[in-house]
Amino acid sequence: MDTSAQPLIEVRGLSYRYPDGTRALDGIDFRLDRGESVALLGANGSGKTTFVLHLNGLLEGEGSIAVCGIPLDRDHRNQAGLDRVRAKVGVVFQDSDEQLFMPTVLEDVVFGPLNLGLDPEAAAARARSMLDRVGMAEALGKAPYHLSAGEKKRVAIAGVLAMEPEILVLDEPTTFLDPPAQRDLTELLKLLPQAKIVVTHDVELAGELATRAVFFERGRIVGEGSVNEIAARFQWSRNLTHRR
Repeated sequence: MDTSAQPLIEVRGLSYRYPDGTRALDGIDFRLDRGESVALLGANGSGKTTFVLHLNGLLEGEGSIAVCGIPLDRDHRNQAGLDRVRAKVGVVFQDSDEQLFMPTVLEDVVFGPLNLGLDPEAAAARARSMLDRVGMAEALGKAPYHLSAGEKKRVAIAGVLAMEPEILVLDEPTTFLDPPAQRDLTELLKLLPQAKIVVTHDVELAGELATRAVFFERGRIVGEGSVNEIAARFQWSRNLTHRR
């Protein structure tokens, strides 16, 4: 079966309410094709992060989701499917401390490959390779809490890359980083071959990484186009958390 034309992610009619009844998503349709990088723009609370947490099964709403052809809706949802999807979609959270929990950098990055079933030697080799790729090969034995914010972000990315995902989801990746670290991270992300979904308020970052942008408002996608077109249409500028 030729999967080259199959979207990496296809979402139809996705809706979600929080337990208190708040509607966070209201009929989202979305598609990510191979080779694409898409920026998700919009104000805080507009639904962006809630949306991406559905893409690897961390949240479960109404509607249909398929990741690399694997259905993730309620009729098909099971642990085997979730495991396959989570191997395809690597999520880098806004706060790196949420992802780094082992005593050393190497142990953190090797954790994922071990859980994929790799033997310890192969898992360690993959972890070392990914740390080298993100410029953190010298930090193998360091405790993550001794690292700078930029270094933590790179280690978190290495941990995701060690799972060999086809898709990277990055939630506000430059938060907590100073301008030099932001620039370095942007250059690193530009070199990674995976398709990307980037949740950000930073139009400059979106323009560097994304081939198109979608704009969230009150749980709906209300605009789609190039980053410049969407930024102009919704009066969105660098690092704004609210419009106008």
